[in-house]
Amino acid sequence: MLKLCFLADNTGIAQKALSRLTAMYGNVSCSKADVVIALGGDGFLLKTMHKHIKKGIPFYGMNRGSVGFLLNKYRETDLPDRLEQAATVTLRPLRMTAEGRKGHLEALALNEVSLLRQSPQTADITIRVDDAVKIAHLICDGVLLSTPAGSTAYNYSAHGPILPLASNVLALTPVSPFRPRRWQGAILPHRAQVVFEINQGDKRPVNAVADFLELKNVTRVSIREATDIGVSLLFDPEYNLEDRVLDEQFVS
Repeated sequence: MLKLCFLADNTGIAQKALSRLTAMYGNVSCSKADVVIALGGDGFLLKTMHKHIKKGIPFYGMNRGSVGFLLNKYRETDLPDRLEQAATVTLRPLRMTAEGRKGHLEALALNEVSLLRQSPQTADITIRVDDAVKIAHLICDGVLLSTPAGSTAYNYSAHGPILPLASNVLALTPVSPFRPRRWQGAILPHRAQVVFEINQGDKRPVNAVADFLELKNVTRVSIREATDIGVSLLFDPEYNLEDRVLDEQFVS
């Protein structure tokens, strides 16, 4: 019998599901579990994965939130059988190293690393890919680097491409670029190292955000895929994430 750790968001609907499921299947600590069951929305699932990312435990989300793109449909019956039959998707996070005027931050991002202006003036950012300067001065509201799993989130809202999970690429997407005016971003190999350098940081300060963790007034941000870390996400066969990512490209 699988040992399950149920975790739920603070909303009423998620807490009610937690009570019902723990009464049916029991509940163990995450350190003793075979699977972590996250009850909430996409944001709660991401926070849960971040918290337990180094434990090597697979995650199975059930939607008790709103969109639920990374989550399975909520069903209470036959949960152990569904887990045994679930398909596994392995997510590789981005590792961000950000240097700022008042410190530094090292963090992982399962969705994206984003740089955003923190003043009324546009940001001025130099972009390097594998040590080569690709854009000397990107004048913009921001720029982000997205994983395939995160490409349907903020990246898509910023008009970036949706990436198939097995594509082994990353999306580099500007946010409201002013100059180069026609630059719409780039698709990079997943092993590329991307460095953002902030120009005129005193006049045009920039924040760096890795999913939920933020450093203000950064000077330099280096990002590459964390090849040593893999997060296993479980999906019911009829609710496959790869198919949903593909279908999302045809939503009007």
